[in-house]
Parts: sequence; structure tokens; C-alpha cells
Amino acid sequence: MKISDLRELLKNKLVVEEINKHLWIESQKAGYSIGIERATDEWLRLYAMGWMKYHMPEKYEKLMTKKNRKSVRKVVKEKVVKKVIKKTVRKIVTKKSAKKKTTKK
Repeated sequence: MKISDLRELLKNKLVVEEINKHLWIESQKAGYSIGIERATDEWLRLYAMGWMKYHMPEKYEKLMTKKNRKSVRKVVKEKVVKKVIKKTVRKIVTKKSAKKKTTKK
């Protein structure tokens, strides 16, 4: 999966909901908040491909061509992904907090 694919995936509201569920579940297991960045990283590594297979079968098939199979798994595991996650998560969190502030006033 390319970095642009990850960015596009993280813009999907359903994906953000799934990441928030993962954050809550794993935080409950740990007994403390694991943090949105860790939750996002874990969800992308563990569940993103399965989620795409179910919710976006056409895109999943494109990614799973013979040329891309090894590179998809490799990029998802790379540390470069963490930088993309941090930037995208910060944007999402700041948008949510800005909406909350405007609705409270």
C-alpha cells in the first residue's frame, strides 16, 4: 500500500471510527490510554487490509496484483508510515476539536 493510499484510507470516516474503537478496546485492555498514534499504527498493520477487502473490494484487488503483494506488506510495516499517521491523525484530531469548540459556543 502506498503512502497516498494510506492517506486516502485515513480520510474515510468509517476507518476513523474503526481506529477509535480499536483505541478504546486496547486502552481498556491495557488499563490506560494507548494513544491515537499507536492505535492507528496497530489498526493499519493488523486490520486495514481485511477492512479494505470487505469495504473496498475493487481497490483491494488492485493492490493485491502480483506486482504489489510484497510491496504492500512491506510499506505497511515501514516506519515511514508512522510519520504519515502522525500527520494525518493530528489533522483529524484538530478538526474534531475545532468542531467541538464551535458547537459549544
